This record gives sequence, C-alpha cells and structure tokens, in this order.
Amino acid sequence: MKAPLSSHREARLQEVAQGKVRCLLCERRCLIIEGGKGWCQTRYNQNGILFTSIYGAVSSLSANPIEKKPLYHFYPGSRALTAGSWSCNFGCPWCQNWDISKTPPPARCRFMSPKAFIEETIRLSCQGTSISFNEPTLSFDWSLEVFQLAHERGLYNTFVTNGYMTATALDLLHGAGLDAMNVDIKGKKGEVRKYCQGIDVDRVWARCQQARELGLHIEITTLIIPGVNDDVESCVEIANRIADELGCETPWHVSGYHPAYRFVSPSTPISTLELAWAIGMDAGLKFVYLGNVPGHHKDNTYCPRCGATLIERRGFFMKQNLMENGRCYACGESIAGMGWNWC
Repeated sequence: MKAPLSSHREARLQEVAQGKVRCLLCERRCLIIEGGKGWCQTRYNQNGILFTSIYGAVSSLSANPIEKKPLYHFYPGSRALTAGSWSCNFGCPWCQNWDISKTPPPARCRFMSPKAFIEETIRLSCQGTSISFNEPTLSFDWSLEVFQLAHERGLYNTFVTNGYMTATALDLLHGAGLDAMNVDIKGKKGEVRKYCQGIDVDRVWARCQQARELGLHIEITTLIIPGVNDDVESCVEIANRIADELGCETPWHVSGYHPAYRFVSPSTPISTLELAWAIGMDAGLKFVYLGNVPGHHKDNTYCPRCGATLIERRGFFMKQNLMENGRCYACGESIAGMGWNWC
C-alpha cells in the first residue's frame, strides 16, 4: 500500500462492519465502502482501513482572545493560538466560515505537526490552544497529540464545536487534556434536523451533559437566525434545557447572525437578541451574553447577586476585570468559571 501523505494518517475510532468500515468519531457513524469517504469528506476507506486526510492540515491559524470563542468564564483576557482545518459534519446553509467548512481538504495542505503548533503557541505568548474555525472534531487525531503536549507545557486546551462527537471521542479528548468547550446549540429538534441535514440535536445535548460530568468548562452559543430559531418557543426551550440539564451557572451566548453562504435572511435585529437575553434570564440563567454587537452592555459580566459590573468588554476584548480571586469585588459572591486570575 502506498505510504500516506503527511496529512494522511490511520484514523482512530473505527470498526469493520458488514465488509465496510464504520467511523466512530461523530454521531453520523458513517459506514464507508472501499475507496469511499464519510459524510465529512475527511475520512476514507483504503484497503479496509479508515484514514484521516486532515491530520495537521491547517487552513487557518491565528492568536485570538479567548473571548472570541466565545469563552467568557475561562481565563478571561488570555489568548489562544487557534487552528482550523477543512470541512464539517453539519450542513448548515448559513455557515459563517463556509470557505473552509464547506470545502473538502485540498490535495496539498499546509502541514503543522503537534510539536510545531505548541512551539508556535509559546512563541506568540499565548496561554492556550483552541481548535476552531471549522468543526474541530474532524481534527480529532491531531488534537489528541496537541492537547497532551500543551498540558506538558502548562497550556490550556479548548474546542469550539457543534458537539456532534461520540461519547468515546469526548472521553478521549478529555483524557488527552481538553479543558473547555463552547458548544453551538442551533435550535429545536425539527429545525436542526432540517437545516443541518439529518442531525439529532439531542445527541449534542448529551455531549454537553457528558462534558459537565467530566468536569470540563462549558459554555453554550446560539446563533439567533431570523425564521429559523428566533421565535420565543425556540429560545425558551434552549434556555430551559441549559438550566435543567447543564445548570443555571452555564453561560449562554445569544449571537447575531449575518447573511452568509446560502442563507440570505436579513441580519438579526438587536431587539430579537435582547428578547433572547431576557428569556435566558427569566429561565434562571445567571450569565447570558448578547454577542456580535460590540459595546452592548449585555455583553458584560454582572454579579448575579448584587448586580455589580465585574467584567466590561467591547467586542472580543476585555476592558476591565474587577473580579477578586473568582469573586465579586462588591459582595463576595463566587462566580462560576476557571482561571479568573491566571495572570
């Protein structure tokens, strides 16, 4: 058999089934014929063995504020070297990063070894890593090695994900050193199945619960899209599920959509985002944030007990942090999160 190219590696999480190979990485669990590819176009069956074609294949690389993920209760003000690759396991028609997520990996990709990525993280004075831009689950094999090396060097590790990985995949990521995730909850069951092409959103919720049980830091984002999930019923359902299944201290980011890829609905009105914010607060959530509207006061962190402003933000940047060892400076209330005083 011809030796795989540098970004091609034998993939983990596979099994032979019905004379084919079943991928066990994401909940699509594709059954792949000889010479065929999975739904995501990044895993393929060669001689009865599943390979990934994006090991270390980097499409995008930048040092980002952790607030851009968005992760607001995890090492605020720190920076994460963020890598993206190619393709996705969802079919969302409004994708904001469609130029890489809707593109199969090219024949020749920029290759970056886990060691080189960690060295670049340190060179750029970042405090951690993030796998993002496209769906990071597809970079699973590379991420496992990145995370182990990162922890050895005192760095944190994060995922910005649609959450459609299998339970085994999440267990392995956690074991390798994943510290935090921002998970995109896109809407109710029917809408997600329709627009994301066959996705069962209950499996995303299951991974969120699993992450919480594993002790990972987790925050939820919902891109509020006119005509898809901007109705009161959708927002109420998501807010209540966060409160009931993940806990009232789990941050919820309600973010503004802008037309992209194949979706041409107008941008989300600020009033709609403010309504979603109010619904989250009414559901008992302590930390709801209004995203993609730089400078809006509902993007700040307030003490859920006394209302004092604890962290003021503008866009992806933190203007001031008045937390004192993870507590409100005014009343002493403990604020859920990690790494409040990392610096």
